[in-house]
Amino acid sequence: MSSPSVVILDYGSGNVHSAAKALELAGARVTLSSDKSVAEAADGLVVPGVGAFSAVMDGLNAVRGGAAIEKRLTGGRPVLGICVGMQVLFEHGVERGNDTPGLGEWEGVVTELDAPILPHMGWNTVDAPADSRLFDGIGDERFYFVHSYAAQVWPLEVHPPFPQPMLTWAEHGSRFLAAVENGPLSATQFHPEKSGRAGIRLLENWLGTL
Repeated sequence: MSSPSVVILDYGSGNVHSAAKALELAGARVTLSSDKSVAEAADGLVVPGVGAFSAVMDGLNAVRGGAAIEKRLTGGRPVLGICVGMQVLFEHGVERGNDTPGLGEWEGVVTELDAPILPHMGWNTVDAPADSRLFDGIGDERFYFVHSYAAQVWPLEVHPPFPQPMLTWAEHGSRFLAAVENGPLSATQFHPEKSGRAGIRLLENWLGTL
């Protein structure tokens, strides 16, 4: 069986090369591209993100990243968001008083963590559902986080026949979403590419869904 093709959406956000290396170690054929048609055609699309919510949205908008994500999801084609690449999937983000519209794939808002020390930087455990595909075999592992903001509630109600999203939580001062698995759309607040063997295994698990 040939390796799945994965495009990392290259819109000016950092960490694309470390993400590419991790995905290659997990077994993918990886391309960095800002081309919308290339992003739409791959077996899987990864949306990285570091820095401010508003800056990531500006970068995505400049390459029509939101349209590429929407077209893929409409066709049931997998997308994985990482860190701020997860945050922008929500309706909006509030940072330092600035309210920035997100991609709106999920209901909800990204806000600052209520914690004595920010950013939340370092290794942390997660509380994953027993039937999670992403965390299969690694539910007890630690993952590497670097962030001050996160989605802290999940307001979206899903009714049959649609399956319930699988929500993975973590805590740093307050409880926040560490990962979401919702049909073809998945995302992690932590960085799999910085999470050692557990992160590679998570990427392998995601590649197995393509």
